[in-house]
Amino acid sequence: MKVAPKIPEIGVFVPVGDVVTADPAWMANFAGHLELCGVESIIVAEHTVLASSYDSVYPYDSSGRVGVAADGPIPDPLAKRAATVDVLSGGRLRLCVGAGWLKEEVEACGVEFDNRGRRADEQITVLRALWDDQPQGASYHGNFFNFDKAMSYPKQIAGERLPIHIGGHSRTAARRAGRFGDGFRPLGVSGPQLASLITLMRAEASTAGRDPAAPEVLLGHLVTKIDAERAAGLVDQGADRIVLAVPPTSDIEQAKDILSACAQRLSLAS
Repeated sequence: MKVAPKIPEIGVFVPVGDVVTADPAWMANFAGHLELCGVESIIVAEHTVLASSYDSVYPYDSSGRVGVAADGPIPDPLAKRAATVDVLSGGRLRLCVGAGWLKEEVEACGVEFDNRGRRADEQITVLRALWDDQPQGASYHGNFFNFDKAMSYPKQIAGERLPIHIGGHSRTAARRAGRFGDGFRPLGVSGPQLASLITLMRAEASTAGRDPAAPEVLLGHLVTKIDAERAAGLVDQGADRIVLAVPPTSDIEQAKDILSACAQRLSLAS
């Protein structure tokens, strides 16, 4: 008897380009329907600022332009601290970070674009230090951050490690995921390039003294095209979790119909 392939956990990316993430009624309806469909997580994007014109090249579209209007609202999904969201949601937050591609945004935040990777490495280390249970406070001295006995509360759910996933398409991102990440979200890559990045991530984890199998791999697909066979193909490529992109729409009923059809194809809902 043929056994159906096991479907990994499924997350769905909110269609941020349609300016729906700032609409509380739309988002509540969307998130509620995701739960009914058996979807494990909802993924939202953020930018500190966007630029009305920019020379940077968006690496995940052939146009080189990001599909979000500069004047479109992109609410910060993290509130004051990631740990705050983790506590208020009962330990349901996963933080996915990337070094960023938009030079104008990085420079608007008062930091140098060329050292953003090294800064990101330190930031992850600093977050872990601040989240650790250290009764006397956390201390850190690096190239970008220096502090002694700093206290940061609330912390993540007691006894749990708040997962930090690394997003990106470069070998540097793969190495960062291996050294620091609880997961790796390769973006815009497939085939041999994807396999090479995953192998590099595992090797870097081993070099850092970590279990090379520990970091999750998150692979993407379109919600309208995914089915059990394609999901199994992603698992064969190394996926522990699948992130689905919803096609552009501000019509909540259309979005719900798309999600329901996907859940039926994948047999998600019980």
